[in-house]
Amino acid sequence: MTAPLVTILDDEPEIRSILSEALEDAGFRTMGFGRATEFEAALKTFSPDVCLVDLGLPDKDGLTLVHRLALEQGAALIIISGRVQVQDRVTGLELGADDYIIKPFDPAEVVARVRARLRNGRSAAKTVSNTASFNGWTAFFDRYILKDDTGIETPFSHAEGEVLRLFLDSPKRLISRAHMQETLGGTAGESFDRAMDVRISRLRTKLREDPKNPRLIKTIYGAGYIFLGDVTWS
Repeated sequence: MTAPLVTILDDEPEIRSILSEALEDAGFRTMGFGRATEFEAALKTFSPDVCLVDLGLPDKDGLTLVHRLALEQGAALIIISGRVQVQDRVTGLELGADDYIIKPFDPAEVVARVRARLRNGRSAAKTVSNTASFNGWTAFFDRYILKDDTGIETPFSHAEGEVLRLFLDSPKRLISRAHMQETLGGTAGESFDRAMDVRISRLRTKLREDPKNPRLIKTIYGAGYIFLGDVTWS
């Protein structure tokens, strides 16, 4: 089996070297890029399993690139940045990132988070098919597309897809925050809770839910969430 490919987009050669060494020692393949334009050109010839992206790029806005990658690539997306403000982390997650790691970092932690993202993806692929229908919607997890009953398509990110798949796997059952953290990976706490709130809010928007009275994804305050749709996998 070919080892998973992790791309590293960071303009600091030392950072790229540290990450490449740690990931390759852990059994991954890596490719490093110092500029966004080089990275985007290379994406035409290969498909990474995980993308590590720094926000402070010399030639393009990192957040804009994260948003495009989240919509167009099936890879897990992890931001690694020196930006420590909460708003930067929230914005990155809102734009579709799966995780956010602040510099300076422990290379072992990065390896662990990469493994967690890949483990979650493999588990989902083994347990369900790639297409689910519910309440006039069809979710295509192989293409990261939501289609309504008129044929209009709306893309969703890898991160949003993880949460949507979790709901569709367990319709009409309470899904606690603790279960979400255990299933999706990540460190329990305010940062994880905020990331889940962001993803669920974006899913509600894409499903055209009334934010004051959502029909499909209900919040049970103090307990978690319930997905109320009727789901059929194919």
